[in-house]
Amino acid sequence: MDYLQNLSLGLTKKLPVILQTEVAECGLACLAAVAGFYGFYTDLRALRSKYCLSLKGANLADIVRFADDMGLTGRALRLDLDELGSLRLPCILHWDLNHFVVLESVSSDGAAVMDPASGRRKVKTEEISRKFTGIALELWPNTRFEAGEEKQEIRILPMLRGISGLGRTLFQLLAAAMEVFALVSPFFMQWVIDHVVVTGDRNLLATLALGFTLLLLVQNTVSVMQGWLGMHFSTTLNVQWKSNVFKRLIDLPTDYFAKRHLGDVVSRFGAVDSIQGTLTSTFFVLVLNSLTAVFTFVLMIVYSPILTGLVAATLVVYIAVRWVAYYPLRRATEENIIHAAKQSSYFMETVRGIRAVKQFGKGPQRYSAWMGLLVDTVNTGLTVQKLGIWFGLANKLLFGLANILIIYLAAGMVLDGVFTVGVLMAFLAYKGQFEGRIGSLVDQFVQIKMLSLHAERLADTVLNETESEATPDVGIPDISDDIEISVENVSFRYADNEPYVLQNVSFKIGRGESLALIGRSGCGKSTLLDILSGNLPPESGKVMINGHDIYSLPPRFIRNLSAMVRQDDVL
Repeated sequence: MDYLQNLSLGLTKKLPVILQTEVAECGLACLAAVAGFYGFYTDLRALRSKYCLSLKGANLADIVRFADDMGLTGRALRLDLDELGSLRLPCILHWDLNHFVVLESVSSDGAAVMDPASGRRKVKTEEISRKFTGIALELWPNTRFEAGEEKQEIRILPMLRGISGLGRTLFQLLAAAMEVFALVSPFFMQWVIDHVVVTGDRNLLATLALGFTLLLLVQNTVSVMQGWLGMHFSTTLNVQWKSNVFKRLIDLPTDYFAKRHLGDVVSRFGAVDSIQGTLTSTFFVLVLNSLTAVFTFVLMIVYSPILTGLVAATLVVYIAVRWVAYYPLRRATEENIIHAAKQSSYFMETVRGIRAVKQFGKGPQRYSAWMGLLVDTVNTGLTVQKLGIWFGLANKLLFGLANILIIYLAAGMVLDGVFTVGVLMAFLAYKGQFEGRIGSLVDQFVQIKMLSLHAERLADTVLNETESEATPDVGIPDISDDIEISVENVSFRYADNEPYVLQNVSFKIGRGESLALIGRSGCGKSTLLDILSGNLPPESGKVMINGHDIYSLPPRFIRNLSAMVRQDDVL
């Protein structure tokens, strides 16, 4: 392995931003970011499936162990604030006693960090002094490290499974999307100026006006049909998709919800609207604009290859500017979604626990914390708007200057007798159409690229294995009312790095017997009840009902045989 490629010269390498999905996976997110910096690109879905964590998350020793498994050598350090500049960067910092961030660079007035909870940001020295606990973890590749990629690819189409009539409606939309009038209307201007105005032929003028009026009526009739079909497509997709996603959501295991904030789950479900809105408004328009742009470009070349080349060069610059702006826009949008989900989650948790909030006089603290989350959400939204303003300015300047140059050259061609006035007007009309279509294509392509952001969030719901998939409803035994429960050597811990809550527990509850579980808080009573009710599979051992392992049976079947009300259950 060539170690020179691991030198951080600041020229080509960039620390990726990895935002945490679950409550306690900031350590995994930091590890994924550092690994990506050195050339091994992974995501949280892949790491989550490889390393099982509890709600307590990973501690420093866990991160070192996971890093060693990935071929990264770790060195934990205790240091003072003024020693941050001597660390091998990027490194992981223990933050605010319950969090991890990646230190990317150090300056005289602060530092740049990648915070899995909020993204890349600058922090002042005062904030570092307040939140840095003095513990850092340096990571660098060893001889076992291999650059590569280990990501679970997210695709939109598999998420559309079970939606009927999708292909037929899309075909109808494309068939109805006729743009004949837009293509031939510049000819109307050209003929009127060059043949009617010059010759004074009123009969030709009346014929042209009548013909283009009929064409306009046909085009608008088709547009109405297209609107109705689009409305049908949008409504059908929205209802069916939301129904499918919600059905899958409530079929996910209970630990899925235990590891996520309520607002985050709501935000992920809301990603359906963002994807559906883009699909219904973009797909057939994208195809239509592509076809129209090709025909318009051919007509422009017929009029003037030179001027058409200038238009094409302008659009190439526009595409480059849009592409450069895409990644900052995507990052800012992702951070805005994360902050909005946190703010929403905090709001819902406050309302749900309002009795306790009032009882302990915590209203002012909850208000202050919620306002902080709201300001963070607004600030990330402002970042998105600022990027839009700067891009809009660059767009107007680019096309404005190009328009002045093209009109100047085209007018010179008219004066030289190369063009007629009618041809000039027609070319400028086609130029406007072509620029509009290509600009729309680029914007729609960016929207489609942005769908990956929403798809990643939605995939956390629709691509996780449900309880029905884990244990399908087949081979259900006939269990009588006389039930006997047998627990055989059951052991359980919430994560590989956690101590056992239950270890080698065995007992039997005979027919008609009652059993009371007593013990100190935290000894595993609730955990055992969750295992007995089918909500929490044990790490080892078996729970048998009349000789049948309950975890080989459908969860619905087990829950129909049992009843349980916990002290924190609400509905």
